[in-house]
Amino acid sequence: MKNLQIKHIMLGLIIIFLGMYPFIVKQSDYWLTFIVMMGIYALVAVALNIMVGFGGLISIGHAGFLMIGTYTVAILTDRFELPFLLVFILSGVISGFVGFLIALSAIKLSGHFLAVVTLGFGLSIPVIALNWNSLTRGYSGLLVQRPEVLNDKLLLYYFVIISILIFLTLMYNALRSNIGRVFLAVKESEIAARSSGINTTFYKGLMFVLSSFFTGLAGGLYAYWIGFVGPTDFPVTTSFLLLAMIVVGGMNSFYGPIIGAVLFSVIPHFTDKFMGITNVVIGLTLVIVILIRPNGLATIFKRLRSRFPSKKLTGNVERSS
Repeated sequence: MKNLQIKHIMLGLIIIFLGMYPFIVKQSDYWLTFIVMMGIYALVAVALNIMVGFGGLISIGHAGFLMIGTYTVAILTDRFELPFLLVFILSGVISGFVGFLIALSAIKLSGHFLAVVTLGFGLSIPVIALNWNSLTRGYSGLLVQRPEVLNDKLLLYYFVIISILIFLTLMYNALRSNIGRVFLAVKESEIAARSSGINTTFYKGLMFVLSSFFTGLAGGLYAYWIGFVGPTDFPVTTSFLLLAMIVVGGMNSFYGPIIGAVLFSVIPHFTDKFMGITNVVIGLTLVIVILIRPNGLATIFKRLRSRFPSKKLTGNVERSS
């Protein structure tokens, strides 16, 4: 059986499972929120990996883009009577625009210098949300007005899940295209890429914009699902958790961040009942995976898949070292 056939079968099974999931859990709010948050984190982790895994740019501030997406939806629905889809798209556009502004000031930086800039951004957004009372209402937060069509929890679930699958597909196709290959070229050697005629400044900026755009959309989905946003929803520790997801899953793979998001969504379900244990387990998991599988858990599935070699070599966004 060819790798492509296995991939299509697995994808089909996942879609069927997600479609039947609400009825399996009897539309329990807890279990629906569990799978929705897992999907949102998977979406953000893949978006972050555009920069880290495929572009070689370190960001420790993606929680800030998530918060911009959530507050965009909350503020626009609270103050303006705009169409629901327009508000949702604006959550990504505004987040992407902020990413563009950061790229303008930080595009010349790399390594720990870029990490410090993005960390400062991730620290500043919650502080702004807390203190700009006239816009965000500070600690009180904002209620999110859902459109009537999404007042039904089941319809809202399908909207969120379908949106996540669409955005993941868009990112997958983008990374399989020439854009993805250019990202990898810039990551491997910026000097070599520039000598080949690639505008590295433009493409590094594009990484920022794409990553922050999809992260903002994930924030919009979060806002509609939870129905409330506050300044403590996404502290800077969320950014570190997202980085841990792509490291554990495998940053050289498109599917790696998804695996990491699933794992780090499941762990709190079993450990939250024990105070202070969750972070310890997540930290131990990160250390163990780095020691045993430094290229991430995705390499396990890649090794299993290699037992069914395809006769035809095809381009793939996944790479292993």
